[in-house]
Amino acid sequence: MSDSSERSKYDFKKAMQQIVAHRGRGTELISVYIPGSKQISDVMAYLRDEYSQSSNIKSKSTMKNVQGAIDSIMSRLKTYKSPPENGMVIFCGEVPRAGDQTRMVQYVIDPPEPITAFMYRCDSTFFTDPLQAMMIDKKYYGLIVIDRKEATLGMLSGTRIIVLKHFDSLVPSKHHQGGQSSVRFERLIEIAAHEFFVKVADNATTVFLDSIMDLQGILVGGPGATKDFFIKEGFLHHELAKKVITPLFDTGYTDESGLKELVDNAAGAMQEVDLIKEKQFVQRLFAEIRKADGGLSAYGEDIVRDAVNMGAVDKLLLSEDLNKRRITVQCPNGHSYQATVPDADDRVECAVCHANAQVVKNEDLVDDFFELADVYNTDVEIISTDSEEGQMLMTAFGGIAAILRYKIQ
Repeated sequence: MSDSSERSKYDFKKAMQQIVAHRGRGTELISVYIPGSKQISDVMAYLRDEYSQSSNIKSKSTMKNVQGAIDSIMSRLKTYKSPPENGMVIFCGEVPRAGDQTRMVQYVIDPPEPITAFMYRCDSTFFTDPLQAMMIDKKYYGLIVIDRKEATLGMLSGTRIIVLKHFDSLVPSKHHQGGQSSVRFERLIEIAAHEFFVKVADNATTVFLDSIMDLQGILVGGPGATKDFFIKEGFLHHELAKKVITPLFDTGYTDESGLKELVDNAAGAMQEVDLIKEKQFVQRLFAEIRKADGGLSAYGEDIVRDAVNMGAVDKLLLSEDLNKRRITVQCPNGHSYQATVPDADDRVECAVCHANAQVVKNEDLVDDFFELADVYNTDVEIISTDSEEGQMLMTAFGGIAAILRYKIQ
């Protein structure tokens, strides 16, 4: 994935997190979905009608906020001759801030997939379902871990391993009967096992074959020979059987942890999956860190920032959970500096002289690193916290690390 698409994906995901978190005090948050084929003049006419209708709202404050949001949306639309090719989505409304104060927020989203229908909605939350669906990776791998005691079905989509179904088999593992009873119990055990395998296969058909998503392949794992028996005896639907990736994979468990183990063991068969690539980048970083001299690794914001400025960074690894801002501050006494903060208002106390200073630039820390990396032709990889490696990058290394082109002091 190119850095531009990586950044677009990050910015879209970050914006969605902010939009979903907003709550209005009444039904006064407006969501407008505009297809690329829709005339801006038609949208404006619709909004003027909604503005007129809103005068019937009983609550004066809600009416004022709704009309203010519609005005703001119309002002933004006046800057467009036509919608972008994929259409656009505008979210606008008053949200609470400290005390009894409110502030207006507005987001204009360029969706990654086409908007298919015009939609206007006014509610206490922004309507994000269509955009949330676009965030799901449409390509996925089916996961099956199975033995005679239990089985788990799951899917690997993007960076997420999702548990779909779990089954306990109720197949007896041992019996102490002798003589003719022994034969009968063996037969009953095999019947129970057969019924269990059929149940797992039928559910696999439901969750994989009937899915509207694009199934890339099926990974099958488990301890011992049960997984091989399950596949060779043809329990899976023939269309699913064609998707099974061989060889099958040994795992120690057949529950949720077994799914994670299966994905780890099958990494070589899925080089293009986002989660696998992320894990490989972080594992490569850890391999360098473990070297006696620290190898070609750097971590911590200041050290990594210096390394990028030297052109020494090959891969810049940033956690998507950083949630920090990079600000540039200027104060009336002439001091100017940059700082990284959890959040910032338009004015802050100067760190040098403690005067009331102005924030002249305020952007997401990851976006700041993207701009810096672009200058030095450095690749940026956004690492999710969906894997143990991604969690460790965030908790142990502050979410900022780098694999270097050459060693630096």
